[in-house]
Amino acid sequence: MSLSEEERAIVVELELEKAQVAYNETIWLMEKESWSGAAGRLYYALFHAVSALLVHDHHSVNSHKGSHILFGNYYMKTGLLPKTYGELYSQMESIREEGEYNCTYKVTQNELQQKLVPAKKMIDTIAAMVKK
Repeated sequence: MSLSEEERAIVVELELEKAQVAYNETIWLMEKESWSGAAGRLYYALFHAVSALLVHDHHSVNSHKGSHILFGNYYMKTGLLPKTYGELYSQMESIREEGEYNCTYKVTQNELQQKLVPAKKMIDTIAAMVKK
């Protein structure tokens, strides 16, 4: 699908809004001690921020796996963003999947709290990149 520049700007802004909403939901769920739910929302906050960046730079986002591949190829391997962002994105996807689908895995408060500040920094960095 080809987007006009105006449409692209709208999609990017909507993705950034979704990222911020998901991040805020993460905080709310953590306050309720819903660690698995919070992990899912934090992953989606990152997913929507990454999607905003990819759309901004004229890449098609068709799947979660595709977004990981494109993010790695265009931003991690090229050094445009620190590799720690790619690692965080992958870690949060794994935590979300384990928390959602593995009945013996429990997301912990500690592992989520360790991801919260780096995730916010990643989202803010991406938002700044697309608003230049």
